[in-house]
Formats: sequence, structure tokens, C-alpha cells
Amino acid sequence: MGVLETVARVRHDLGPVGVWQALLTRANAQQQRSFVRSVEVLGYGSVWAGEVVGGNDIFAQEAAWLCESSTITVGTGIANVWARHPATARAAASALGDAWPGRFIMGLGISHAAIVDRTGQKYERPLDHMRQYLDGMEQASAPAPAIPVPRVLAALRRRMLELARDRTDGAHTYFVTPEHTRRAREILGPDRLLIPEQAVVADANPVAARMVARRHTGFYLGLPNYVNNLKELGFGDEDLQDGGSDRLVDAIVAWGDGDAIAGRVREHLDAGADHVLIQTLAPDLEGALSQLEDLVIPLLPQPA
Repeated sequence: MGVLETVARVRHDLGPVGVWQALLTRANAQQQRSFVRSVEVLGYGSVWAGEVVGGNDIFAQEAAWLCESSTITVGTGIANVWARHPATARAAASALGDAWPGRFIMGLGISHAAIVDRTGQKYERPLDHMRQYLDGMEQASAPAPAIPVPRVLAALRRRMLELARDRTDGAHTYFVTPEHTRRAREILGPDRLLIPEQAVVADANPVAARMVARRHTGFYLGLPNYVNNLKELGFGDEDLQDGGSDRLVDAIVAWGDGDAIAGRVREHLDAGADHVLIQTLAPDLEGALSQLEDLVIPLLPQPA
């Protein structure tokens, strides 16, 4: 099965909306499994989470999610390339793909200097490092499963998006706007996956919603990769202060009632996204699941 066949299969299987949840990998194993089962029952097409070197092993965690579910796809958003040798990453993905055919997507990411440097490694030349990492995966000997595991890159700016287009099945974007999705689709072309994350706050009170949203944006505005991407999208220095201006916060985090959040998801889909991952900015998994339940009707296609 080639890239075009893999992309077509994933587009068919995922549907329009999945879930990205930062809190998930910090919960205990029982809580993680319960959350994934509930997301599957609600009808979302996928569930994704990330990895911090030394903080969690995303492949081990997602194997447990797959054991406790039946149909939902799980994705790494991202598997950190600084966490393991590229041959090990390929072997782990192949093992999951063999055990659960068609239900695993490997998102690879280069991470951030502030996070990587404190592990004793040196973050430098991220594009070259990612290119070499992909070379190492291709040279590894782990057998491919019968249904290939899709591989996408965490990509924000042009050169990493071009690498995703040329060497993988597409891109997984994070902390982005619908305008970024439009630009990313232009770079990727029509034959690659584009799976953006969209943070949401299910609260129509602008003061309360922006207070929650600003805690989220404030963290990521401390990471240069995201700041540089926002500047390319037209945000100025005044937008990047104190957790972000209202203009920036509203562009990154969709808040309001279900219809307002569904409208933002539709903007991404209309701009070229294949599958939009919503991240509810609730304080705990119970609150996140409650918001996901409330959003099912506005976000997911309903049976006739």
C-alpha cells in the first residue's frame, strides 16, 4: 500500500473530528484507559497525546489504550525524536500496527530546545535532525505490518511542512489557526494528511473563557517555535505579551457554545484539514470528558 492509498484509508476511517488531550498522559493507567473508552463510545474518530523525554513513553501508553478499546484510532502527537533511536521508533510503530491493524498513527516531532537541552542532549539544526531521523527509520530492519502505519510530522513552517510532504504521509499541526491550516494545505498539496489540533473552551462568557484560554497560550508563547510561526501569520510583538492579546487568544482557542466551537472546526475543514483534533482546556479529565459529551451533537455527524 503506497502513500496515496494510506492517505485515502486514513481519511475514510477517521471522520471529521478527534480528540487531543494533554492531561491524558499524566493520569494513571486506569484513568487513561477509562477516558479512551469513553471517547470511543462518544464517537470521536481518534485520540492523541504527546510525549516529554523522561516524562512518559507514548508508545507504551497508547498500547494500553488500544488494548482497552475496539475501534478508535490512537495517534502520537508527538513521539519525541529525542526519546529513542529511530530504529526503535520504527520497531515500536510496526509492533502496534501489527497488533492493531489500521488503528495507530505515528506523529513524530522535533520538540523544543528548552525541553530537549535539559535532558543532556543538544537541540540544534532541527530540520536536519528530523531528516536524519527519517533516514534512520527507513534504514531500520523492523518488518512493516500488513496495513502500513501512517507517519506524519509535527510541522509549522514551510521547510518542515515540505519535509512532511516529501518524506511522510502528511503533517500534524498544533497551536495553529485556520489560516495556518490553509497555508499548510497549499504546501502539502492535496495528497497528504493534514491533522491540526484546536484548543477549545466550552464557555460563552468572554472573560471566563479567555482567562482559561490565556493560561494555555501563555505557556506556548514561551517556546520560540510557536512564536516564530505566529509572527509569520501576522501577529506582532504586542500580541505576544502577557499570555497573548485577545486577538491572538481568540485565534488560537475557540470558545463559546457548541455552535461556535463547531464553526471553528468547520473553518479548519474548509481550509483543507482532513481531521481536526479538539483539545478541551478543562482542569481535569472528568471535566474534559464532560465537555466532549456536550460537544458531540454540534461536532459529530449524527445518524439519520
